[in-house]
Amino acid sequence: MTTPSAESAFAGQPHEPHAGSLAGRLNWLRAGVLGANDGIVSVAAIVVGVAGASASSPALLAAGSAALIGGAISMALGEYVSVSSQRDSQRALIEKERVELATDPDGELVELAGLYEERGLSADTARRVAVELTERDALRAHLAMELNIDEDDVVSPWNAAGASALAFLIGGILPLLAILLPPDAVRVPVTFLVVLVALGFTGVIGARLGGSPVGRATVRVVIGGALALVATFTVGTLLGTSGVV
Repeated sequence: MTTPSAESAFAGQPHEPHAGSLAGRLNWLRAGVLGANDGIVSVAAIVVGVAGASASSPALLAAGSAALIGGAISMALGEYVSVSSQRDSQRALIEKERVELATDPDGELVELAGLYEERGLSADTARRVAVELTERDALRAHLAMELNIDEDDVVSPWNAAGASALAFLIGGILPLLAILLPPDAVRVPVTFLVVLVALGFTGVIGARLGGSPVGRATVRVVIGGALALVATFTVGTLLGTSGVV
């Protein structure tokens, strides 16, 4: 009876993330969900606040558009800077490990075997595993065991920035349309409803990606968004009734 290789075993389970650019995909998916959530809350808070002070459609359009464009640029820039720092750190660690393997391969082999022993393997088995993995791809073996890094999964700041900006625009357009399209009398209630439903949707997606309880994560997002809307609408209403605006 032939024992299947690790590669063939993994090939038979394509739904499981054994390899590939999993870290990169999760990174831009996370950025996308956060961007959409921020777009919904930020733009909604601004247009609802303006609606509390004035029912002028041009004012709402101007405020909402400025929030939409400015927020998308800000999200993209922040994500790019953050992920660039993470990428630079990963690259520096990879280069450091490459130098250590070139200058002290025997010491690195002993270190790798020791790490496998710490995971519960016997000394002989740990040594054999370390030798075989080193012969196959020493750098990849050390990165995976010592640093939990895959050389092929170095995060892309461009992917994260693009996903974040696009998601912010998609999320932010919802409250902008919700405040502009309905009749004046129902603008704010419709916007509240659209925003809370959209936040519930992003909460579910975020929980699925993070593996956290869906109900708890969704309630947090929805309550936070509702508080933001109530606060800005209250401020806008007070400014409007006081004659300040």
